[in-house]
Amino acid sequence: MNHRNKRGLFGSLLAATVVLLVSAGLLLGGTGPKSTRAAPQDQNQYIGVENCKTCHEDLPTKDYFKNFEATPHWKTTLETRRGPEFQGCEACHGPGADHMNSGGDKTKIFSFKDVSAKKISQQCLKCHEYGEEHSNYARSAHNVNNVSCIDCHSIHKAKERQFQLVKAQPALCFSCHQDVKADFSKPFRHRVNEDLLKCTDCHNQHGGFLTRGLRATAAQDQVCFKCHVDKAGPFVFEHAPVKTEGCVACHVPHGSSNPRLLKRSQINLLCLECHTLSGGGVPPIGPSHDQSQKYQACTVCHTQIHGSSFSSVFFK
Repeated sequence: MNHRNKRGLFGSLLAATVVLLVSAGLLLGGTGPKSTRAAPQDQNQYIGVENCKTCHEDLPTKDYFKNFEATPHWKTTLETRRGPEFQGCEACHGPGADHMNSGGDKTKIFSFKDVSAKKISQQCLKCHEYGEEHSNYARSAHNVNNVSCIDCHSIHKAKERQFQLVKAQPALCFSCHQDVKADFSKPFRHRVNEDLLKCTDCHNQHGGFLTRGLRATAAQDQVCFKCHVDKAGPFVFEHAPVKTEGCVACHVPHGSSNPRLLKRSQINLLCLECHTLSGGGVPPIGPSHDQSQKYQACTVCHTQIHGSSFSSVFFK
């Protein structure tokens, strides 16, 4: 390539780079991408929380303002870095000038009643979409199934101060997930009912990249390894299902009638689901694998079934 062609290629790349930077707001005095919330043309449409207080403080059955002052959202009234569209009541309900001037016409302000779940969540995400916890809400199972933010959270009447939940876990989760509630009453279970674990320790209710909204560790390993670190490895000899199917290949995560939350009551039957010719694995051979010996478990010899650094057949 001659020098003229090189200069032409360099010029084209430079021009394309400038266009991208300008569009991103990084040149010409910009500060980078702006918020997706569009500010109204007239900032005077925002009246401030004190004007809201004149009408909403003394409602005896609702105590809107009294309850609002006790929530983390009250801190937005001290926000000085951004505009009034991020402060106080109007951060959620929109500018209130028309609402006040019309004598309280509810159609002049955003109301969370009789509104679709999608619009409610969009209103909340105007502030909360940038946090790591909420950034994937659009792909969450809750959003897909029309569960809005206020189905779990309450700004004015929260029963739980932390996260402003309408009720405490796990009762809140069980109100929808009735099929899971029974698992936590089985003989062998994760101690969720005892409040030693919470549903949100394993699941991200706001959505994520893993199935069932599971959380991942910093190393992107299975969520189980956050607690069961001794099973994480790395091992020289790995048990394939741990890497390919995960812990649920053998265990029931919520609760089981079998010890160690196993899927089967007899360990041999569980192992033979894979270690047979029909299962695609290597069948056990030799006299020591006589399955007629009813009480002989595979784990009597293969003790390190989650992985081993010394034995290819997981003896030690």
